[in-house]
Amino acid sequence: MKARWVLASALLACAAVQAQDAVPLYHYGMPLDVAKVVNLSEPESMLCEVVKARMVYKDSAGQLRSLDYLKLAQACNHGG
Repeated sequence: MKARWVLASALLACAAVQAQDAVPLYHYGMPLDVAKVVNLSEPESMLCEVVKARMVYKDSAGQLRSLDYLKLAQACNHGG
């Protein structure tokens, strides 16, 4: 019984940490407070396809934030 309780507690703790680290996914019309873009990144792809990219930015309060969004891969710009 004690082992089950420990396992359940560990699983809940892991889920809570993952929820805190979750990066929101942009949706159309989502209000944004971007004062300065710090970094734009996306996975490398040889195909012209939709990929999940990430923007790291500072908001008007100076807080560092991240936002995931969907875009066409860079390969689409090169005839891929």
